Amino acid sequence: MKDQLRNPVFLISASTITILVIIGAVNPEGFGTIAGAVFEFTTINFGWFYLISIFGFVIFLISLGLSKYGKIKIGPPDSKPEFPFFTWIGMLFSAGFGAGLVFWGVAEPMSHFFETPFSDLEAQTEEAARVAMAYSFFHWGINQWSVFAIVGLLIGFLQFRKNKDGLVSTALEPVLGKSKPVKYTIDSLAVIATVMGIATSLGLGILQMNGGLNVVFGVPNSITFQLVITAVLLMLYLTSSSSGLEKGIKWLSNLNLAVCLILLLFVFFAGPTVFILNSFTLGLGDYISNFVGYSLRLTPYEGGTWLRDWTIFYWAWVIAWSPFVGAFVARVSRGRTIREFIFGVLVVPPLIACLWIAVFGGTALNSDLNHGTQIAEAVNNDVTVALFKTFDYLPLTGVLSFLSILLIATFLITSADSATYILASMTTNGSLTPALPIKIIWGVLMAAISGVLLLAGGLDALQTASLVSALPFTVIIILFVYAFTKMIRQEPLPERHRRKKE
Repeated sequence: MKDQLRNPVFLISASTITILVIIGAVNPEGFGTIAGAVFEFTTINFGWFYLISIFGFVIFLISLGLSKYGKIKIGPPDSKPEFPFFTWIGMLFSAGFGAGLVFWGVAEPMSHFFETPFSDLEAQTEEAARVAMAYSFFHWGINQWSVFAIVGLLIGFLQFRKNKDGLVSTALEPVLGKSKPVKYTIDSLAVIATVMGIATSLGLGILQMNGGLNVVFGVPNSITFQLVITAVLLMLYLTSSSSGLEKGIKWLSNLNLAVCLILLLFVFFAGPTVFILNSFTLGLGDYISNFVGYSLRLTPYEGGTWLRDWTIFYWAWVIAWSPFVGAFVARVSRGRTIREFIFGVLVVPPLIACLWIAVFGGTALNSDLNHGTQIAEAVNNDVTVALFKTFDYLPLTGVLSFLSILLIATFLITSADSATYILASMTTNGSLTPALPIKIIWGVLMAAISGVLLLAGGLDALQTASLVSALPFTVIIILFVYAFTKMIRQEPLPERHRRKKE
């Protein structure tokens, strides 16, 4: 226990986050101003870097999956998948879904519909709705999951094929060597990026819960109540984390999936079913045909902040979130071939995300276009109420709203509970049984940084935190690609392996 508390990675990363929390709590306005200035600097000067990097990750993964190395297993050559295919798909679904998609499933397409991605495109028209859906699919598609896939692939390969720990620094040993100061620095950066990514997701969920409680029960939509929600969630996920009862988390995960399915099916059939199916099909076509253009789109000749506020924010958020999701994806993928892993991770979660956006976002778009409901205007005024305003025009509004608040809460509790374990493991040399006090410390720090970011500027501050912390970690993921390329070339191919045995 004492050794774990003295771990340099724990001391460096926990101290850094604690200092940020204290500064933000003492001077939230100053913290918000500085964060805004850093956001401006990062997005103006490094937006191109995020776009090129993530497009490169997609190309690398597809090439690797189709290559001769695609048959190599994430595990010993004779290993079998630990989970059946549909169970594995369900786990990818739960990892990639989270409170983020519940938040943005309506809010994003309606935001693009109200303020279009292109300056020459008229807002709140049929063409604006079509572009809004295509861009929403793009943001939740393959590019996002390519980051999780690279981190998960390398961590899984090290853990199950090479029998090493799943630390980020261990993954980079083929490139950077075994110098302890370098390893401590890299692991500390990974932890800080992960905390900021998780804090962004927690903050978004808390904002949406407050919006939902405001719509349903008339609870004030204020920073005070958001901090109350943060404190309640902290107590719930610390109780869950300290109990060590896997059954509790499994039960919550199953509840998440069940509530997701109930909401999805109800809105699909109670909403404009044919419109949803048509917009889903057209959206996929538009996404595929615009894939390269959207992936590398910047506006150096036009100016404007739309791409910085959306695409660049998303890419930074997923990079910051990637050590956590990547570690989970790696854990459930033992025994799968590299090809299965890549195409499973790059295809299934994005398809589910696009279906969710088509059902909920499509229902809201249809409502505004054909019934003049002005959901887009309500979303523009307060992005947190998007989902609940959509329910106003469906049967059983109160039940749907209550189920959604329950869904967001359970997503946040399960995500935060898992995150305390992952962060504790990352800061105790990859220990599979980190000490409870370390899990509690990380649980408190995650809630504290979320609260400080909400205090310092709400949604804008949350976006800033993930974007800035992701910049150095983008470089680390590029090094991941190089390290994995070096490792995989030394692996015997399955056919050669069999011949050697004979």
